[in-house]
Amino acid sequence: MEGFLDTATQLCIDWGYWGLFLSAFVAGSIVPFSSEAVMVVLVRLGLDPALCLLAAATGNTAGGMTCYWIGHLGKREWFGRYLGIGEKQLDRAGRFLAGKGAWSAFFAFLPYVGEAIAILLGLMRSNVWITTLAMFAGKALRYVAVLYAVQGAISLL
Repeated sequence: MEGFLDTATQLCIDWGYWGLFLSAFVAGSIVPFSSEAVMVVLVRLGLDPALCLLAAATGNTAGGMTCYWIGHLGKREWFGRYLGIGEKQLDRAGRFLAGKGAWSAFFAFLPYVGEAIAILLGLMRSNVWITTLAMFAGKALRYVAVLYAVQGAISLL
């Protein structure tokens, strides 16, 4: 599996902005992948950081919205049957997100829980436009933080 991931990462780097979009899309869905590493390599190779940020944030948001649509198309009983998530857990998560609404999609950038947030928002039928906007903002800020952290680390060398 490691060889496949190395090959996939190299392919994404070779494709430039489109490869970054694709890697971010995959990473934003339920498949684990490091789009941050692809972005850092591309910026270090001289690609425009602003365009890299746009490609990564857009791709990652599109991937995150696939999780939203999975939840939107799903039924509550499927989560219990196939994922082992009980009604009490769904109700508790729903009550937590209900107060925050679609704006909680901002936190979809978080590892592990981000996909769950997006799926639950879809299951709750949150406003798709606010969900998309909030998700894009959170994911874009994460990529900005990565770029600044890398630039700061490089300047220390």
